[in-house]
Amino acid sequence: MLLVILGALLAIVVILVVVGLSGRRSQSEIAERLAQFAERPLTLEEIEFQKPFRERVLIPISNAISNFIARRMPRQTMERLRSRLEMAGNPMTAGVFMFVQLACTVLLGVLGFVILGLTGESGGNRILYSLVLAIVGYALPNVWLNGRVNGRKKSIVKSLPDAIDLLTISVEAGLGFDLAMQRVAEKWDNDLSREFARVLADIRLGKNRRDALRELTARTGVPDLSTFVAAVIQADQLGVSIAKILRVQSDQLRIRRRQRAEELAHQAPIKMLFPLVFLIFPAMFVVILGPAAPTIYTAFFPPEK
Repeated sequence: MLLVILGALLAIVVILVVVGLSGRRSQSEIAERLAQFAERPLTLEEIEFQKPFRERVLIPISNAISNFIARRMPRQTMERLRSRLEMAGNPMTAGVFMFVQLACTVLLGVLGFVILGLTGESGGNRILYSLVLAIVGYALPNVWLNGRVNGRKKSIVKSLPDAIDLLTISVEAGLGFDLAMQRVAEKWDNDLSREFARVLADIRLGKNRRDALRELTARTGVPDLSTFVAAVIQADQLGVSIAKILRVQSDQLRIRRRQRAEELAHQAPIKMLFPLVFLIFPAMFVVILGPAAPTIYTAFFPPEK
C-alpha cells in the first residue's frame, strides 16, 4: 500500500513538472513571437536623439534668440513686419526674420572686415567697407521679403479672373457662395486658392463671413481682390444677387487684365532699347567697322618711311 501511495505521488510530481515546463515553453514562445513583431517602447532620450541635429539644437536656439529680439523691438515695427510676412505667405515668424536680418548684418560685416584685413587694406577703409557690407546684409532680407510679396501679389492678380469665373458659374448653377469658394480651393493649388481655403476655415470656426473676407484683403494687399471683396460684402448687406455681382466683377477684372497687358506691350520697346544700345549695337559696330579699322588708322597715322 505504501508503494502504491509513493508511486502515485511520484506520478503527480512528474505530471506537474511536465505541465510547468510546457507552460514556460509556451510563454517563452509567445514572448519570442511578440518580440519579433512588436517593438520595444523607446525612452525619451532615445526619441530625442532620433531627431536631426537641426531640430534638436539649431531650431531651439534660433527660436530663443528670435523671441528675445521680438520682445525688445517696438510694437509698431513688429506689427508692420508681421503684416508684410502675411502678404508674403508667412514664410517665417517676425522674430525669426529679425534674427536672420541681424545674422546677415553681423556675418557680412565681420566677413568683410576679415577679408579686407587679409588683403592688406588700411584700417579706415576696412571699417568703412565693413559698414557698407553690414548695411547690405541688413537690406538683403528686406529685398527678399519684398520679392516674395510682389511675386505673391502677381500670382493672385493673375489667377483672380479665372477664379471669379468659376465662382460665377458655380453660383449660377445653384451653389452657395461658400461652396463655390470651396470648389475654387479644391480645383487649384495656388496662393489664391489657399487664401480661399483659409477663409472657409475661419468661417467654420465661427467667424463672420464679412470679417473673414476683410482679413483676406489685409493678408494679400491686392487692390483687385479688395474691390471684389468690397462688392461681395456690399451685396451681402443689401441683399443683392451674388451671381450678378460676380458677373460684373468678372467682366471688370478681364478688362483690367487686358489693360495691363496693353500697358506692358507699350513698355516693351523702351525696355528693349537698353540691351540694343549696350549689347547688340557694340557687337554690330565691331563686326562692321572692325575690318575698316586698320585702313582708318593708317589714313590718320601713316607709317614712317
